[in-house]
Amino acid sequence: MAADPQDVRTALGRNLTYGMLDAIGKAIVTGAYEDTPFPTEAELSKQHAVSRSVTREAVKMLTAKGLLSARPRQGTIVQPVSSWNLFDADVLRWLLDRKFSVDLLRQFSELRIAIEPAAAALAARAANADGLAAIRAGFARMEAAERGEDDPLDADIAFHVAILHASANPFFAQFRDVVTTALRTSIRFTNRIKGRTADLAQHGAVLKAIEDRTPDTAQTAMRAIISDVVELIDHA
Repeated sequence: MAADPQDVRTALGRNLTYGMLDAIGKAIVTGAYEDTPFPTEAELSKQHAVSRSVTREAVKMLTAKGLLSARPRQGTIVQPVSSWNLFDADVLRWLLDRKFSVDLLRQFSELRIAIEPAAAALAARAANADGLAAIRAGFARMEAAERGEDDPLDADIAFHVAILHASANPFFAQFRDVVTTALRTSIRFTNRIKGRTADLAQHGAVLKAIEDRTPDTAQTAMRAIISDVVELIDHA
C-alpha cells in the first residue's frame, strides 16, 4: 500500500523541524551566538533552506527549553545558561559538544554526589528483584568491559542508571539523562588525565552493599566513587 502523501509531508516536516532544532540548539549551547545577535526568523529560514513554519516551530521548541526568548522590540535573543533547562535530554546532549570545561565537570560531580549516594541507599532499602537484577547486569557488563567484551562507558552508565531506577523513587529515575551526560564528561576527563576505566572494586562494593541491604554502606561506597573524580578535578 502506498504511503499517504499527507503522512509523508507530516513526517518530512517533523524531521526538518527536529533537524533544525538540533542544529540551532547545538550552535547556541556551544557559544556560536555569544558575540553576535541571534538571527531573525527570515535569516534562519534562508540559512537552513527551510520554510518559515519549520523555523517558527524549532524556535518555539528552543524557547520551551529555555535557550531563547522573544521580547518586544528586541526580537529573539539567546538566554543565559541559568535559564536553560539543564535536565532536558537535548540540552544535555548539546553540552557534550562544548569545549571541555573542568567547571562543568565539577558542577556535574557536585550534582552526582548529592543524588547518587542517596539513590544507592534507597536501592539498598527498596530494590526489588528486577532492580537488583539490573544492577547486577550492569556490573557484569563492567566486568565484561574489563575483558574487552563490552564498551566500558556504556557498561558504567548502565550500572549507575540501574541504581537510580532500583531506588524505587521515580524522581531519582528522572536523573538518568543527567547522570549519563555527567559520566560521559567525567570519563572523558579521567581517561585524559589517567587513561583509566572505572574501578571495579569500588563498584562491586556498592553492589554488595545494596544486595546486603545496608543503606549506609551503599551510600558511603557510592560517595567514594564520585569523590574520586572530585579529587582528580581538585588536582587538575
